[in-house]
Amino acid sequence: MLRKMLCVTFGAATLAAVSFTPLAVMAEDQNGANAAIATEVPSDSAVAQAALAQDLFALAQKTKNPVAALAAAQIMNGLDMKDVDREKETKANDGPAVTEEGTGVDTPIDGAAMLAAAKMFAGGDPAVLGLIEDTEAEGSRGRIGGASRTLSRLPGGKTDVFKVPFYGGRLAELAIVGDGDANLDLLVTDAKGNAICVDRSYSDKLYCAWTPRWDGHFYVAVVNQGRIRNSYYILTN
Repeated sequence: MLRKMLCVTFGAATLAAVSFTPLAVMAEDQNGANAAIATEVPSDSAVAQAALAQDLFALAQKTKNPVAALAAAQIMNGLDMKDVDREKETKANDGPAVTEEGTGVDTPIDGAAMLAAAKMFAGGDPAVLGLIEDTEAEGSRGRIGGASRTLSRLPGGKTDVFKVPFYGGRLAELAIVGDGDANLDLLVTDAKGNAICVDRSYSDKLYCAWTPRWDGHFYVAVVNQGRIRNSYYILTN
């Protein structure tokens, strides 16, 4: 289920847990957390659509539903995302050292993999297979753009910390789309260490939306709580 996380404020304890160096002190009129509760997410949001597709496909896998898998593939194939490099620091999690038990899948699930799963779930049903073939013939239409993605392969017991800029007064969106091999947790803080989004649910499909009050950098901590590498995309608008 796609979740919209609201703003919360932690403080020094949060900063210690993430262990990054914040930006310089903000201007005097920029007090408190750099976020307001997000307004309604636009229906043409590529980040939200990608998160929705991943949630839908997770349901399709659980229920072996070919139509749900096909619908997820159609959403993914209708997105146009730009691959970008991002500043990142990777470090060990707090607590006992973790020994990896495997390298996991190399990349998160894309539209082609969803279509392949839909074929398997279809069990030879000619009607469903016909719909899948039609979708394959259409290919990637790139209807919805405006999103950027970065692939990261995060070992078990490690944390990635990204530094991401967002404009003030505009909806900010961020999604984590993992490969399903390990649980990922998410913590987003502003430049002063105020927690904006926190998700510690047992999932590697995470979504967060908020509206920054001013232009600024945010720190995105993605924590691999498992013992297997998780190859995930970080998506932003």
